[in-house]
Amino acid sequence: MSMGHAAQHANPFLTAPVGRLFLSNAVPMAVVMSMGGILAVVDGIFVGHFIGSDALAAVSLAFPVVMVLSALTTLAGGGMSSLMARHLGAGERAAAGRVFAGAHGLVLAISVALAVLWAVVGTALVQSMAAGNADVADQAQDYLRIMILGAPAQLVLGLHADALRNEGRAGLVAVLSVLVNLFNIGANWLAIVVLGLGISGSALGAVAAQALGLALVLGVRGRSRKLLPLSVLRKHSWLEAWSRIVRLGLPLCLSFIGIAVVASAVMLSLRLRAGAEYAALIAAYGVVTRLLGFAFLPQMAIALATQSIAGNNAGAGRNDRAQAGLRLAIGAAFLWCLTVVVVGVFAGSTLGGWFSNDPAVIYAVAKILRPMMLLYASSGPVLVLALYFQALGQPGRTAALTLVKPWLLTPLIILTLSAVFGVRGIWFAFPMADAIILTLAVMIGRNALRIDGARTFEAEKSA
Repeated sequence: MSMGHAAQHANPFLTAPVGRLFLSNAVPMAVVMSMGGILAVVDGIFVGHFIGSDALAAVSLAFPVVMVLSALTTLAGGGMSSLMARHLGAGERAAAGRVFAGAHGLVLAISVALAVLWAVVGTALVQSMAAGNADVADQAQDYLRIMILGAPAQLVLGLHADALRNEGRAGLVAVLSVLVNLFNIGANWLAIVVLGLGISGSALGAVAAQALGLALVLGVRGRSRKLLPLSVLRKHSWLEAWSRIVRLGLPLCLSFIGIAVVASAVMLSLRLRAGAEYAALIAAYGVVTRLLGFAFLPQMAIALATQSIAGNNAGAGRNDRAQAGLRLAIGAAFLWCLTVVVVGVFAGSTLGGWFSNDPAVIYAVAKILRPMMLLYASSGPVLVLALYFQALGQPGRTAALTLVKPWLLTPLIILTLSAVFGVRGIWFAFPMADAIILTLAVMIGRNALRIDGARTFEAEKSA
């Protein structure tokens, strides 16, 4: 038996029952993502109740930049995952190691570029977003300065977590995530509530937790013989595979940046249309972004599990197993999103009260959530389908499903409806964009999956 065939035989992605495989990957990743969402919610509660509404507004202003950091983490990790999973599925561990090493060089270059860009435009950008509120601008700038300087830890940690997931260690990633996020919550409580460091304490807690997480994953990889060894980082060039990683990771990366674009369009529309309600609505929108960020993360967990399953099986020529995993994931994502809809529609005021004692903010949270939830249940299945295509090395289809809505549809509809109907029109832009992208997803998915299914059938006949 060749080394490649032996590696394939030992790969659980290719041999375990698809249902069990989906659960063993989706559940741990849901734990990982949910812990991040819980952290964001708890941090928002700390900020809102122990620092004040200006700090909550500052975090809201920082949100687009924070999303860019998450997007860049996805650029490297997501692109690497597509390549690595297929190499591992084909039993090509050496090729997987080269991609892993190249991804480290890419994140190092990204980190340097971020620091330079922040030094050049950071202050002016934050002051412009704060609309003349000096206190909010100062707090947002302090927060973002720490987050950007700590970006290398976040980016490299993301790489190693994605690598472990594609090596079949999703459960280990979940355990480490729980530990790191609990540490982060404790560090934020210490920095904000006990030491009184303000919004800077939130950023310092996040960076410290990411550094701890990175140390833990490096320790795990260094002690395991079944994982790609750390020696591949010395053996292979850090300049390898950048273009392929970027090409495959760019659609998902741009979709995260698109979230920042949408948030910026909302803030601009509020600034133009909200009048005296601007401060309360900005704070409420910050709460909503944290709540929907929490709701989004289990969707992403399901999609990432799909990516690992589809990538490994596509690399081994098992499109039948890849599509079986896709069907399970779409159903699970829909059920999760439907649950979010029910909670958002009927418990908006309660959720708002978690973050603020201001009645205006609480009322605004509920008012924002209700229209945004109208077609939210479609968002999870669309994301799953997008990452399925990304896992198969089809960035064009991924881009169509992940970029059209945040970069074109939602901002355009927000600006149009807010000009016609005022603030209320902003929130109805979201279900309108969902309806259009769902139609596009049905068209792309039906055609593509029918073709892939026919290819699988012909391959089975010829075998």
